[in-house]
Amino acid sequence: MLLRYFAMKSFLRKIIPKPLLRFYHLLLAELAAFIYGYPSKRMVVIGVTGTKGKSSTAYLLAKILESAGYKVGLTSTIMFKVGERERLNPYKMTMLGRFKLQALLSEMARSDVQYAVIETSSEGILQSRHRGIDYNAAVFTNLSPEHIESHGNYANYRAAKAKLFEHLKRKKINGHQIPRVIIANADDAEAEYFLSFPADEKYGFSLNGRRRGDAAPVFGRDVVSGAGGSRFKIDDENFDIKLIGRFNVYNALAAATAALALGVHLRDIRAALAQISSIPGRLEFVDEGQPFKIIVDYAHEPKSMEEIYAAINLIPHRRIIHVFGGTGGGRDKSKRAVLGAIAAKSANVVIVTNDDPYGENQDTIADQIIGGIKSALNEIPYEKILDRREAIHRALDSASEGDLVLISGKGAEQAMMIGGKKAPWDDRKVVREEMRKIF
Repeated sequence: MLLRYFAMKSFLRKIIPKPLLRFYHLLLAELAAFIYGYPSKRMVVIGVTGTKGKSSTAYLLAKILESAGYKVGLTSTIMFKVGERERLNPYKMTMLGRFKLQALLSEMARSDVQYAVIETSSEGILQSRHRGIDYNAAVFTNLSPEHIESHGNYANYRAAKAKLFEHLKRKKINGHQIPRVIIANADDAEAEYFLSFPADEKYGFSLNGRRRGDAAPVFGRDVVSGAGGSRFKIDDENFDIKLIGRFNVYNALAAATAALALGVHLRDIRAALAQISSIPGRLEFVDEGQPFKIIVDYAHEPKSMEEIYAAINLIPHRRIIHVFGGTGGGRDKSKRAVLGAIAAKSANVVIVTNDDPYGENQDTIADQIIGGIKSALNEIPYEKILDRREAIHRALDSASEGDLVLISGKGAEQAMMIGGKKAPWDDRKVVREEMRKIF
């Protein structure tokens, strides 16, 4: 049934003229906002977009604002949050559909949420899911080619992201004027483009001491990252966080800059970040008392995988046993061999498995990854085990003291798409279940 639904949607997209399809999406978005009474008008709304780091930055920003005493809402790939109520995102989408998203914002408004943080994807923007939402601030993390199949080219992908910045609005809440604010990664080549849109305040965060135009600079200095976490400095405040890897320092700096722009004191930001031990499904350790380390991560494209390897190489280990697959449904096919080549250069053992194959041939996806493994200069042992649970069991069962088992591609996702079926799934839960069988 689900497979027929996706096939029908794909067919309709091909036969319906794009301008008519765009109008249809826009009409739905405006209708949803109208039906739910434009709930975003009653809270400060921050959109977080970019290629990488969106979910982590949104999560960290929400936690900072909450620690500062505000009531916060969050919608992201990782989770939904309305005040103290949190639940993992059970859907296979970063941005909810228009009616579900407005319903969630309405729930936030009824709960007197003051700040809503929305992870805003280019795919969601293409379908006008951002319309009918009064965004006041936009955070740009970084940009690199992704989802090119659906956007057509990089320029279209960038333009889709930019629509968030084009639609920033001023508004009054309880008599207070809420300005338009842009926060951008000044170290990214696209920073000036995203900072060029109209705003009342602009901020550029950087780990390289880089300034962009008239954007107020926020520098992260003296960065040190190791197995126990990361340290850096903003102005005279020393930050000590439990998250490892330079990419996590960027995420923390992005969230800190956004919080500063929203009026949170730097000391409170530092204290909030120090309390965060992990981000669900993002370089998350699973500890069941085993004599080796297990990490679950969302990385499913080349740049993210390289960043994960750079981070885990800070952790003492004997071997890296990597379990991963490639997403099906025609998504980023060209990256499968690249992922295989990266793993071959960085891991000691690779187990190629399923990720979310959708209706695509599972063997074909795996074999394209294996082609990348074989193309690498150094040959490493690999296996193809399409059943993801079996692949995870094999990795855990073969691990020895001092090894590091990396399971990537899904993170804290709560479902797997195989054929036309959406099956409940959580890599972290499966790891714990399989560990109980072994030990």
